[in-house]
Amino acid sequence: MRVDSRTLPLVPLLLGPVGALQLPLLGGSSSASQAPIAADKPLISSPLLQEQVKAENLMQRARQLYKIAELGEGEYNHPTRVIGSKGHLGTLDYIYSTLTNLGDYYTVSNQSFPAVTGNVFESRLVLGHTVPESATAMSLTPPTKHKEPVYGQLVAVANLGCDASDYPSDLDGAIAFISRGQCPFGTKSELAGKAGAVAAVIYNNEKGDMSGTLGTPSPDHVATFGLSDTDAAPFLEQLHKGEKVDGIAYVDAIVESISTTNIIAQTTGGDPDNCVMLGGHSDSVGEGPGINDDGSGSLTLLELATLLTEFRVNNCVRFAWWAAEEEGLLGSDYYVSVLTAAENKKIRLFMDYDMLASPNFAYQVYNATNALNPVGSEELRDLYVEFYEAHDLNYTFIPFDGRSDYDAFIRNGIPGGGIATGAEGVKTVTEQGMFGGVAGEWYDPCYHQLCDTVANLNLTAWEWNTKLVAHSIATYAKSFDGFPKRVEETSISSFAEEPKYHGPFLRQ
Repeated sequence: MRVDSRTLPLVPLLLGPVGALQLPLLGGSSSASQAPIAADKPLISSPLLQEQVKAENLMQRARQLYKIAELGEGEYNHPTRVIGSKGHLGTLDYIYSTLTNLGDYYTVSNQSFPAVTGNVFESRLVLGHTVPESATAMSLTPPTKHKEPVYGQLVAVANLGCDASDYPSDLDGAIAFISRGQCPFGTKSELAGKAGAVAAVIYNNEKGDMSGTLGTPSPDHVATFGLSDTDAAPFLEQLHKGEKVDGIAYVDAIVESISTTNIIAQTTGGDPDNCVMLGGHSDSVGEGPGINDDGSGSLTLLELATLLTEFRVNNCVRFAWWAAEEEGLLGSDYYVSVLTAAENKKIRLFMDYDMLASPNFAYQVYNATNALNPVGSEELRDLYVEFYEAHDLNYTFIPFDGRSDYDAFIRNGIPGGGIATGAEGVKTVTEQGMFGGVAGEWYDPCYHQLCDTVANLNLTAWEWNTKLVAHSIATYAKSFDGFPKRVEETSISSFAEEPKYHGPFLRQ
């Protein structure tokens, strides 16, 4: 093992046997074997790397990860790997110790960064004499004052609530009723708080339920709920008629700042100025153990990082396990934000692997085109398509809309893409014919829930997708011939517009 001298001070607590916390030894002797990379290892081969991928090995890792998630039970009363929990610290140790036991094949580093985590313990919204079924406390919402119910008149905010002038003078002590649209939810909550509101309700101006995140905390944020268009409609009508609507809001929640850690492993062999990079996230939501989201992606990376050590590479391969994805892509955002221009240019492409084993799966390819993304994104998309077609597997394109850790890369000029198997989206009848499963149900019925356990994995989908990840690594680790060179700009304004999603939650 080589430990990067730039390793930052915060290092995760490490696990020996599951349940026993210990501190890592950095910079000293290591129990890892120190065998150098043999020059006579075969050059990376996609067929040979794929051949070693076995579903039973992936499942064995998943079982270990679930045991680690159980370390979170003391704090959360159920298994979880949310950042700051013992379950996440154990996850970091499992990844870190696995990599360091691979000898000198990789340089392994920890990158600590500030993060924000939150947990809603209880919430309730009453409007008039109704408890709207769709009312959901937003991620990273603060609690109501003193974590007690607050009472106030429901007051409609003008326009889309993106300017201070939209908030009426009679909002002091009231509950702001704000339309979704144009600006982030966090901006609306902050403006409502500055105008004196005791809580805010942001209703959907499109069809369907709505949940989201307030994003970066502000001292002016107030307890904030999301509401569907259907549930909002009768109250909008009453307010437009000049009728009064009483409201009660209650949120018991915490929002706190912590430090957490990305883990990066780069091959010591291969051209360091031409890196193929791939990542998955190491954390889960607080509500469950996250064995599919993103245990499946992060374990795929760990398995392939292990198998790759049997080969030589021409181009460096850089693996990343991001922390705080579930809080809004915080780990990957931080990583890209501190890259120098020169280091940015060394990353020829970034591949995102988040949720590869959904039980009601579809083989999904991010529709990353060169017209809307850094040049090279489309070539990566086509590599995935060609793999599925070569194996007579159906596939479908999904939006490249900022929902996972590729976002910071493409917004800073780095080509990107990835595959997935679906989250809370509903499988169509057409997709049922293409992939099997059940039309009308979520691709992952346990998405962000307690039941995202080892029983929530489709091993057929996971094995095929791990073979595809292996193919993507091997292709570019061997050669970038035919792949577009990086453009001169490291930050391209046309890719920098804020998306509706930033991670798993809507942000506006």
